[in-house]
Amino acid sequence: MNIIFGPIHSRRFGKSLGVDLSPGKKQCNFDCLYCELDPAKTMDKYDDVVSVEEIANAIKSALKEHDDVDFITLTANGEPTLYPYLSELIDEINTFKGSTKTLILTNAANIDDVKIQDALLKLDEVKLSLDCATQKCLQKLDRSHSGIEVENIKAGMLAFKARYQGPLVIEILIVKTLNDSKEEIAKLNDYLLKLQPTRIDIGTIDRPPAFDVKPVTYEELLDISHLFDASLPIYIASRKKSDMKASIYSEEQLLETLSKRPLTLEDIEALCDEASQKRVQNLLKQGKIKVVLTNGVEFYKKA
Repeated sequence: MNIIFGPIHSRRFGKSLGVDLSPGKKQCNFDCLYCELDPAKTMDKYDDVVSVEEIANAIKSALKEHDDVDFITLTANGEPTLYPYLSELIDEINTFKGSTKTLILTNAANIDDVKIQDALLKLDEVKLSLDCATQKCLQKLDRSHSGIEVENIKAGMLAFKARYQGPLVIEILIVKTLNDSKEEIAKLNDYLLKLQPTRIDIGTIDRPPAFDVKPVTYEELLDISHLFDASLPIYIASRKKSDMKASIYSEEQLLETLSKRPLTLEDIEALCDEASQKRVQNLLKQGKIKVVLTNGVEFYKKA
C-alpha cells in the first residue's frame, strides 16, 4: 500500500510529493470516462480508511528523504475530500511541514459542504476540477454520484472563493465531442468570469483512459482557449507536443494575438518560428509586451 508517490516535477507546482489518501482502491464520487483507473461504482464516503497517523508518518519519512519538496499534494485513487479525517490530517501536516506548501487536487463535487470548505481553508493552494458547466455534461462525462448537482458545485466554488485567501486554480479537462462544444465552453466562460480564479488550466487526455474517449489536439486546445474571455488567465496544460508547423508572425500580428489571449513561452515556441520568437523578445525589450507571473506560470501579454 503506497501512500506516497513521487516527488514529481511539475511546471506549475515545482517539486511535488504526492499523498494518496485512498491507496488501497479507487474510492470516488465520480467515475469519469477519461479516468486512467478502472471503472468503479461511485460512492459518497470511503469504506477503506487509512489512519491520520499512518499517512502523517509516511509524509514525515518522505520529507526526510526529499528535503527540497515544494508541495505536499493531497490526492487519491479517487476523491481526496471523501477522506473522513481530512481536516484533522491537514492540521497534523501543518505542524511539521515547515516552509513546504500544501495543495489538494479535488473534483470539487462536495465543495458546497461548509465542513469541506473549512478543511480546505487550511491549505496553501487549492485546485478544483470543473469539466462541465451543465448537469447533462456532468452526468455524461464525469458520471457523478447520485445527488451531485453542478449548480451546487458552482455555488460552492463561489462561496469558497469568497472565504479563501490563497491561490485557487481551476482545472478543465477537455474530451472530444463531450465538453468541447462552443455552447459548453460559453457556459464555463460565463461562470469563470464570476469566479475569477487565480489560474485556469485546460488540458486533455494524456494517459490511457478507462473508456473509449478521445483527446483533443493542442491546436484544438488553443482554439478553445480563444473562446474564453481574454481577461481569464488560461494556461494550456498539455504534455502532447504540437504537430502544427510553426508560423511566421509580424510584430503587429504578435501584438494582436497577445491582446486576445496571453500565451506562455511553451505556446509561443509551438506557434512561432525562430524569427517570430526573436520578435517576441524584441517587443519585450521595447516594453510593448510584458511577462506576468500567475501562480508560478509566466504569461506573455500585451503591455
